[in-house]
Amino acid sequence: MLTKDSFRKAALRLYDRCPYPAVRYKILFHFLDTPYEDDALCELRPQFLSSDIVEELWREQEYLGGWGPLESKDYSVKARFPTSLTAIKRCLYIGLTIEDRDILLRAYEYLEDFLTGRSRERLYNKNERAIPWQTASICEMLEAIKPYNELCDRTYGEWLYIASRAYEDGEYAYERERKAQHEIFYTRQDRLVPMQFGLLLKRRGELPPELKAAMLRHHGGHAARHGWFWDKTPDNLPENFVCDKSRRWFHTFNYINQFRGSALYLANAADWLMKNQNADGLWDWGPQTKDPWGYFGYFSTNRSYKHNRVTDCTVEVLSFLKTYIDNNES
Repeated sequence: MLTKDSFRKAALRLYDRCPYPAVRYKILFHFLDTPYEDDALCELRPQFLSSDIVEELWREQEYLGGWGPLESKDYSVKARFPTSLTAIKRCLYIGLTIEDRDILLRAYEYLEDFLTGRSRERLYNKNERAIPWQTASICEMLEAIKPYNELCDRTYGEWLYIASRAYEDGEYAYERERKAQHEIFYTRQDRLVPMQFGLLLKRRGELPPELKAAMLRHHGGHAARHGWFWDKTPDNLPENFVCDKSRRWFHTFNYINQFRGSALYLANAADWLMKNQNADGLWDWGPQTKDPWGYFGYFSTNRSYKHNRVTDCTVEVLSFLKTYIDNNES
């Protein structure tokens, strides 16, 4: 069963097992909520900031603050970081802040340039939904790096209005959202820009409680029933965690887990994870034919070694469980 104590014990087991500074920094800073100014964290920070995982991000970052295009549909790209959004998400995942070196500071300015019109890179404008969609993605990353950027106020306000209209009676209505999007973005087609709840949740305090509850029921419930599970749901997961579908399930777990009250759909999934700890009290996907971590969900240089694989997998599980605990505290 998942409790704060069982979570802490798992995090400390990984801390003892893995001496890599980036992993230990992630555990102290993100999992154990160690304050940024804490002596132990300050002592570890120079080793973290000079580790190969941070050096790689610094080395690959371009002069203007990005890592290649903002985002791309070209899945054949072989670059270490195929898009700037991929690299920024990786910075946040490993625990970098805007105060550490100048990596996220430069990325922050790179993103701001899109909103001020100073960027040399142009947003693609293939259809009427493209610009509003990309603008929301940029604002979501800016808010993730440093909350309450004034350049995002208008975009945030637009999506708050759209969401309020779409859920105005406590239930989602496509027609109401369509009318609101047409009103705000001057679009005409029936196909909509996806609801930008990721951006909305970056300023949770501005959302009415009934709106947050309605979004959880609609988006979280739909993901629980129709996510990446196929015939599996959070209520009906296999006994064995080591499965070639585990990585796909985590996309859905994390999607639902953005909402407060996610235990409504993920309580059994959290218990399933706790039951599937290995003999050392950690987690392991087991050998797989494809890279199960994607572009940024890893801490080791070579994931083919079991030691590295267990570390990477455990960090990802703990990342999910920490958010789950935070979003379901009474």
